[in-house]
Amino acid sequence: MPGPSPDLTIPRRTVEPLAALGRRVAVAAGILVAVALVTYLGRDGYRDLDGSSVSALDAVYYASVTVTTTGYGDITPVSATARAVTAFVVTPARILFLIVLVGTTIEILTERFREAFAEARWRKRVTNHVIVVGYGAKGRGAVSTLVANGSTAPEEVVVIDTDDNALAEARAAGFTTVRGDGSRTTVLRQARVAEARAVIVTPFRDDTATLITLTARELNPTATIVAAVREAENAHLLDRSGANTVVVSSEAAGRLLGISTDQPHAVGVLEDLFQAGKGLQLVEQPVAAADLGGPPTAEGGQLPIAIVRAERRIAFDEAAFLHTEPGDIVVLARSERRSP
Repeated sequence: MPGPSPDLTIPRRTVEPLAALGRRVAVAAGILVAVALVTYLGRDGYRDLDGSSVSALDAVYYASVTVTTTGYGDITPVSATARAVTAFVVTPARILFLIVLVGTTIEILTERFREAFAEARWRKRVTNHVIVVGYGAKGRGAVSTLVANGSTAPEEVVVIDTDDNALAEARAAGFTTVRGDGSRTTVLRQARVAEARAVIVTPFRDDTATLITLTARELNPTATIVAAVREAENAHLLDRSGANTVVVSSEAAGRLLGISTDQPHAVGVLEDLFQAGKGLQLVEQPVAAADLGGPPTAEGGQLPIAIVRAERRIAFDEAAFLHTEPGDIVVLARSERRSP
């Protein structure tokens, strides 16, 4: 059975609709009460068709049919004073009431037009963006790292989730949001997955992560897909589904706990790596031409710790690390306090 249609929301500054509507309703009610009060105070100058005097209820009735321009004509001003009040007080109040009424309608139509225009504009220009499926602790951490590193601007991030609170938090951070199930093709297409450069998969269930990865890879064969799983035994499923990198969250947390028991200072170094803008940072860059044939050199305080050659990682203590080749990618550690 198909789920609900995905709901794309582009962050922008808007007026809270309920608050704006409430203010307009209050103004309209105030106008109605004011006209009714003026009518009742000058009730001797008004005539009812049945010949009875104008009561408080009649004054409210007259005010309502007057400001809404219904005008049945059963209660009319007959004295000079009542007619003057109608001309110089009631008529301007009627115009103001219509402005409030028409203004509310125009604002609603304008807001819908702005939303449609913003979505069309976003769809036209969005490309090379990052999609985050699941805005929990892992999803927030992943995207905050990308933004803090300067590699991704907030407007280049699209968050997919089904939780309204998570989506509201993502919009507050300046991200575009899509409400829906990230394993559904329609939802990923709403997020423009075909034009994305990366997809970060962080749902709460490993089977859901596998399905999301399969769907995203089918829609975008070239995007970088990174996924988190809770159990190591499910990691191979993500690999076969098309994920470029799979992070086992439970094992990573357990390993950190084990290391911190005997080597708390070493874990402090890892925490520097995990917290963007706090300390150490890992960066990748092509091997320098001057280093070809030899080991990668440490320049500007950057420490080479690994080489990636043909998708194989070569650690600094391996013999192949001492002989770089064209196409090698050097992984370096550096301080984030250092200017790039």
